[in-house]
Amino acid sequence: MPNPLLLIELNEVNFDFVRRYVAQGELPTFAALLSKHGLVETSSETAYEHLEPWIQWVTAHTGQTFSEHGVFRLGDIVDRDIDQIWERLERAGKSVGAISPMNAKNRTRNARFFVPDPWTKTPVSGDRSLHLLSEALSQAVGDNASARIEPGSYLKLLRGLAAHFRVSTFGTLTRFALGRHSSPWNGALFLDRFLADVFVRQWRRHKPEFASLFLNAAAHIQHHYMFSSSVYDGPNKNPAWYLESGRDPLLDVYRLYDRIVEDVLQLPGNPRVMIATGLHQDPYPEELYYYRLRDHVSFLTRLGVIFASVTALMSRDFVVNFGSREACARGAELLTGVRSPDGKPLFTVDNRGVDLFVMLSYPNEIRPGFTPTSDGNPLWDIHEDVAFVALKNGEHNGIGYFIDTGAKSTAPSAPFRLADLPQRIQTALEVAT
Repeated sequence: MPNPLLLIELNEVNFDFVRRYVAQGELPTFAALLSKHGLVETSSETAYEHLEPWIQWVTAHTGQTFSEHGVFRLGDIVDRDIDQIWERLERAGKSVGAISPMNAKNRTRNARFFVPDPWTKTPVSGDRSLHLLSEALSQAVGDNASARIEPGSYLKLLRGLAAHFRVSTFGTLTRFALGRHSSPWNGALFLDRFLADVFVRQWRRHKPEFASLFLNAAAHIQHHYMFSSSVYDGPNKNPAWYLESGRDPLLDVYRLYDRIVEDVLQLPGNPRVMIATGLHQDPYPEELYYYRLRDHVSFLTRLGVIFASVTALMSRDFVVNFGSREACARGAELLTGVRSPDGKPLFTVDNRGVDLFVMLSYPNEIRPGFTPTSDGNPLWDIHEDVAFVALKNGEHNGIGYFIDTGAKSTAPSAPFRLADLPQRIQTALEVAT
């Protein structure tokens, strides 16, 4: 019988940077893995608009390319009944688990644990603590997208932390929590360390034959701070008001992942570990500002959009729900018609019938006095209506990376399609493909 298999999904990690840090004497766990097991490239989509993690991870979980699964937005998997790796393995008699898999629908019959990502509305499998954890994560991420986290969300997160407390990581979590104001990326580090602790505790308790863990902090930090990395050798530089010289958030998150992978490798039963990134990020060549709306309801109401509800998503994105196609079309018209003072559209709008997927896509700095127009008529100074998110530092590249502790570096595998990952998992677990 094969050993249990654990899939660690390190979203968008750039292993060229990992290697450069290793050359500096950092990341001992990754150094050992690369030396012993090698690194394989994966390939995905070719059109840039399809190089989004919520598309690629659907491919990684289903074995279908974008043209086959057609899932384009985060959370849209809930409207599809596509066969995923967890269900396939269950049908073959294998026990499964998952913590925060991006854009995955819980279609399992008896998962030992399944906590969806905070943006995907699908059931939770597992004990009461996991249901509370999922609710807390969704609420906290939603609050954060609106530039505020309510006290109730913190309390729910603390309850989840208490249920999955690990003495060995308490100091790290405390440091991340206390350092969040001086180091804004510490919030993402805290969440990934916490999710990894939940994964370790749940796997030790239930020991499913296959389980996956998705971590997103590196993707977030690379997008915002890649130019500040000590191993970045390009021409761009983040201004001092954005991040003081000498700080390296990328090294912070890569060090965290190095420790998390070490924790997973030390789990009992000698589980086989696969690490996949889905994509990776390259340095962005230009200056690009990210903003989000502070209060989506207030802004849309003032603009005259009549809607049923609005849901804030990652960073600049939000979904506006309507009661009819007519109201949705009118909302799309109003949002599409908002133009910056230099004539650029403020929003990118995708009309999906009765809801709109909207991105605040204006790329330049929004300063006091910034007054957009609608149908040529001035609106109001929106500077106070938006919150600065980041200067874009990284962009997606369809090449991903893969490590398998069941492989030897002396016999490296050829590059393979990300869509072939489920087949590799099934083969490792001796399940017919």
